[in-house]
Amino acid sequence: MPHYIALIHKDSDSCYGVSFPDIPGVFTAGDTVDEAMQQAREVLQFAAEDWTNPNGSLGFKAPSTIDELRNNPEFLEDAKDAVVAFVEYPARAHAAE
Repeated sequence: MPHYIALIHKDSDSCYGVSFPDIPGVFTAGDTVDEAMQQAREVLQFAAEDWTNPNGSLGFKAPSTIDELRNNPEFLEDAKDAVVAFVEYPARAHAAE
């Protein structure tokens, strides 16, 4: 089962926020790290139900590896002060091949 890389951010006056470099616009949050990670799995499944890529294809692209993301300057900037985590992609949804 694929795993998507997630970035977890926490400001002193906020919840734990989770975003996915491979899936722009998909994010969630939780009051604890555990809650945020549970929400992350759920938001991936929800977003995949009707995800359309810019080229018209359906489903998420295959997840990038951490090495691929480390070569992306945008990821490096977004990952500053973040915890990098792997979120298992729900079994009921499928990544685009």
